[in-house]
Amino acid sequence: MKTGTTQQTITLAFINDKSPIVDIICNDLTKLGFEILLRSEHIENGLFQLSALKELPKVCIIDLDFYDKNVLIELQKLRMKYPSLHLIAHSDIDTEKAVRALIEIGFGGYLLIGSDANDFRKAIETVSNGKRYFSMGVYKIAEKHLQ
Repeated sequence: MKTGTTQQTITLAFINDKSPIVDIICNDLTKLGFEILLRSEHIENGLFQLSALKELPKVCIIDLDFYDKNVLIELQKLRMKYPSLHLIAHSDIDTEKAVRALIEIGFGGYLLIGSDANDFRKAIETVSNGKRYFSMGVYKIAEKHLQ
């Protein structure tokens, strides 16, 4: 999406399982002017693909599988290797434990499953400008841990 006076396109990476819903969201975001630089099914593969890029995306949206016991370790590796990458979680888990862990890792946004392209647009624009964006279902939890 072109923003500000420089009209720079916001570039994205998606790390998520194959999903027709995410395919639709990616198509909608592309139509809105965002550029998707990579899509990966797993964090480990996403790390590999990110290392191959000449320029990092501005924002990485990660569909989280909290049933994978290593997911937080993999996310910490991602954050350590790419500290400038703005991270947005996409998940159906709205527990305090999950939200707190992601805030501690450095996620700037959290979208619940069911968010539409407009929610993604708002989150991407907000997070890419160094601010935070949380879906209404996790906003109160996040607010408590950001104070």
